[in-house]
Amino acid sequence: MKIIIHGGFFSESDQSHEVKVAKQNSLKDIAKKAHHYLETHSAFETVAYAVSLLEDDELYNAGIGSQIQSDGIIRMSAAIMDGKTQKMSGVINIQDVKNPILVAKDLMKEDDRVLGGSGAKNYASEHGFENFSTEIPQRRKEYEAKLNNGGKGTVGCVAIDKDGKLAVATSTGGKGFEIPGRISDSATVAGNYANEFCAVSCTGVGEDIVSNATATKIVTRVTDGMNLEEAFKKTFAELKIIDGFAGAIAIDKSGNIYHQDSYPTMVFTSFDGENFKIFN
Repeated sequence: MKIIIHGGFFSESDQSHEVKVAKQNSLKDIAKKAHHYLETHSAFETVAYAVSLLEDDELYNAGIGSQIQSDGIIRMSAAIMDGKTQKMSGVINIQDVKNPILVAKDLMKEDDRVLGGSGAKNYASEHGFENFSTEIPQRRKEYEAKLNNGGKGTVGCVAIDKDGKLAVATSTGGKGFEIPGRISDSATVAGNYANEFCAVSCTGVGEDIVSNATATKIVTRVTDGMNLEEAFKKTFAELKIIDGFAGAIAIDKSGNIYHQDSYPTMVFTSFDGENFKIFN
């Protein structure tokens, strides 16, 4: 049983030592809680749980603390994928819910598993998700000052459970000041993809990740026999051709963990029940 989580890029906003330490402590705490949860739950259930904890922490641009779009409204996206069934569900540009990833998880039981905008919000309301504003004062201040964080904030989790099953979940509050209606990579297979061989969650500039089909390429290459490190290096070499800004975390069916970013520094931690590996 292993888990790896990411919280976007450290360079996305305040780069002070205090923020760095706060993110390191937060990621370790969430990874530890998620791994404990994984002991009695499936990988699919665990990635949703871990990402919901990241959404609840205003240090990250997902859920509480999400960026405000150019029209002054917060719209969030999230997706989850089960490696065994290869089914994915997600919400795109959903408003006024605390945990978009839990709405995405709930959609897995439906025939129509990816909903956007008002349809996603209506579904959430009809299924017991309360109205909740995820705006924090810092984001309003940034919006009013027309500051842009560069679009590098997303959170994600990949897990392998005791039965060797893989799952991935990814959530984002957007890049900030985007055109309303813009769709990120997080609720697409470019940014969130899993099968029985590998699972990958991405963060970075959504347009670059979609153009490179980053998560899908890595998973497909591992499926076709390439080892995890080689699949990352080949995919990120292709990303470099378009000067793409991205980071990714992954676990393969053998429990190997890998991560890479195209620019410093993706914030992440992995935990196997005994040892942490964390960004510096």
